[in-house]
Amino acid sequence: MRVDFCGLPLDALTMAQTVSRITELVEAGGAHQHVVLNASKVVQSNDDPQLAAIIRGCALVNADGMSVVWGARFLGLPVPERVTGIDLFDRLLSVAEDREWPVYFLGARREVVKAVVEMQRSRRRSLAVAGWRDGYWSPAEEADVVSAIADSGARLLFVALPSPTKERFLHERLAEMGDVVGVGVGGSFDVETGLTRRAPLLLQRAGLEWAFRLMQEPRRMARRYLVGNPRFIALLLRYRLTGSGIPSP
Repeated sequence: MRVDFCGLPLDALTMAQTVSRITELVEAGGAHQHVVLNASKVVQSNDDPQLAAIIRGCALVNADGMSVVWGARFLGLPVPERVTGIDLFDRLLSVAEDREWPVYFLGARREVVKAVVEMQRSRRRSLAVAGWRDGYWSPAEEADVVSAIADSGARLLFVALPSPTKERFLHERLAEMGDVVGVGVGGSFDVETGLTRRAPLLLQRAGLEWAFRLMQEPRRMARRYLVGNPRFIALLLRYRLTGSGIPSP
């Protein structure tokens, strides 16, 4: 079920339902874009009408941040749980192996994405790796990146680029890549290779993974959490009190 979250679409799905929905999209054919919402992206969308429009056009929108799950419940919306990029990545790889879907890995530094591919080939012997590419290219190289993905025959494209670069790239170029579902997986490649540690399970279940990330990367995350979160709360309050959400372009 799709709900209205502060003027943005949000699919109220569990992890299992999300995997099922992406499976349907892959089997239906065509190009489909997946996106996740966290507090930072909601605030970005309020400042960037183009990003808000891209999110509104996506085939699937998940609540990745626990703040979005709590915010949805504050608004009385039936969002059942957080669907994290790293967990979705793992589930979809298992489905891809079972169904023999070719997959493409895009993003992060060259040595990181290469290590992720090698790890997955070792874990999943039957996984069809259509190709991989790091997340650094010039504007002049972008057409070649798109062509390589299209020529690979990938049905699932895992994209580990920063936001909003990831959302804009998929919005502008996904239709040129064939029958493929573009799935944003955030920092999953860094987590897979151990460059970034994930919070202990107890903190994950308590919805405190953000606090663990703040301790790990205080300089980078402080602005997002200490400046962005109050703005996110203000958007929630405005929407609840007035019904005024993120404006359309």
